Amino acid sequence: MDFAMFNKIATDSCSEDGVAARFYDRVVKTGEIDANGLPKFRLTCFCEIRIKDNTSEVYDQPATAEKIRRFPAEYARYRMAKKQAPEGTPLEQFAFLDRAEVESLKIRGIFTVEALAELADDKACQLGVEKEKHLAESFLRQAKNNRLLQEWQQKEEEYRAKISYLEEENAALKQAAAATGKTRRERKKK
Repeated sequence: MDFAMFNKIATDSCSEDGVAARFYDRVVKTGEIDANGLPKFRLTCFCEIRIKDNTSEVYDQPATAEKIRRFPAEYARYRMAKKQAPEGTPLEQFAFLDRAEVESLKIRGIFTVEALAELADDKACQLGVEKEKHLAESFLRQAKNNRLLQEWQQKEEEYRAKISYLEEENAALKQAAAATGKTRRERKKK
């Protein structure tokens, strides 16, 4: 995560006073139908604009080059979120943060639990997210231990299946050996 770049974008922002913008992806019906007769959808970048002191009006339209130029910091935040999200656990999935804390971290350019945990201690202190960083580190340690436990359980199941197979094979061989020994004894008697 390049916090210097994010800080530069945020401080160089020429967003308008009294106007808040948010870029996000929305699922939009394309009007096309797939081979099974079902409608096709695609993700489209939208820009939601709110004006201070006018809570009733929200302008929510597909993002255009003009809106991106008008709100560069918000668009940079959107792009960073898209870049981080496939690489980690979204903050919304982190049960230890409320919505206000999630939004606060996003404003600071932190969009995943992994990015929060990797934050340098001095940077976490500077941003005032020491508690959240500690929780994220603990969460990831626990998750890693869960993965190790799952891998161990999977290996144990594989070993149990192999033991069961070998026991069945051993029993079949014993039966075959007993039958072979029985037929030899019968031949010797004749």
